[in-house]
Amino acid sequence: MAAAFPEVVAGAVQLPDATALDGEIIVWSADGRLAFEQLQNRLHRRGPTAVQATAQQPAHFVAFDVLRLAGTDTTAWPYQRRRAALDELFHEHRLSAPWALCPSTTDPDTVHE
Repeated sequence: MAAAFPEVVAGAVQLPDATALDGEIIVWSADGRLAFEQLQNRLHRRGPTAVQATAQQPAHFVAFDVLRLAGTDTTAWPYQRRRAALDELFHEHRLSAPWALCPSTTDPDTVHE
């Protein structure tokens, strides 16, 4: 998938070495909605056409978990600790596109809404 999403690969320089995030690659439509068809279109591009697509249909990686952080396996950590580490990673490294942090809450009213 790296060949189809060079902007995500290039964005990896923002992460500490030996870090693995769990999440999804997405493409937004012009009206701010998820554009699955555009994502599928990006999957088949390689080389110059993939690079060209980064300007027309930029991909983002929405992170919702951290599996390895600077070489430390975090999979045995409770989710709340992993989420705190993920929030801190985004804050400390000022991660920006193509990275996006998936919203998270434990507030029952927000969950219901």
